Amino acid sequence: MSRHILYTALLMTTGILINSCSSSKIPEAETPEVIKSNQEGSGQPLQIKFIKGEAHNHPLMAVWVEDENENFIQTLFVAESIGKGIFQHADTTSGKWLPGAIRRPAALPVWSHSRGVKENDGLFIPTPENAVADAYTGATPTKSFKLNTRLDNSGPERFVVYFEINQTWDWNEYWTNNKFPNDEVYKTSCQPALIYKAVVDLNDDIKEYTMELVGRGHHSGQDGKIYTDHYETMTTALNIARSIVVIESDQ
Repeated sequence: MSRHILYTALLMTTGILINSCSSSKIPEAETPEVIKSNQEGSGQPLQIKFIKGEAHNHPLMAVWVEDENENFIQTLFVAESIGKGIFQHADTTSGKWLPGAIRRPAALPVWSHSRGVKENDGLFIPTPENAVADAYTGATPTKSFKLNTRLDNSGPERFVVYFEINQTWDWNEYWTNNKFPNDEVYKTSCQPALIYKAVVDLNDDIKEYTMELVGRGHHSGQDGKIYTDHYETMTTALNIARSIVVIESDQ
């Protein structure tokens, strides 16, 4: 089933497309972090303005671009731990928390499957040996931020920007740690990753596009589908982001 059909089903069942944005204004008391990726690209500059929600607590995230036929174009930014396959608190063999390689396919399954790079172990999540290039990775922002990025090359004048976000340890009454007792991968994700979307048209007069929540990823990262069920079971995951906006930049 295509993503377009899934989106249509969501519209029919809810009557509205859930919007992440109660306000796109960054609180006056908070200075957003400014981060950059792919500054050597020659394509359209973009800024992703992310305002954290009340439940924000070191989430993993990825931003990427597809064409309107769901063909992957490129990654704009991905959390370094996922993009490199190295987590800062993965190795406990010495009795201390040390960096180490770890596989977490449930973290950002829509991005990883859309990217389409299958590793030797059959998973689509990057490994240290086949990591995402430095230009597209960075430390996970700890607060609201502005990501200044750009496309690699001049591409389609109408394209789709996706933003996937996932926060470990956000169990709730539905997504419990024993919901899938034999699935250890699920236990690294808790509430599934959420996916936001904006369609950018370089030929229209709109320069800012509010990203809309369009679904969730597979709870165990087994595929790259965007699921539109179980919204009523999602709680804190819906409050990781208060607003995400894509801006056509002149940087």
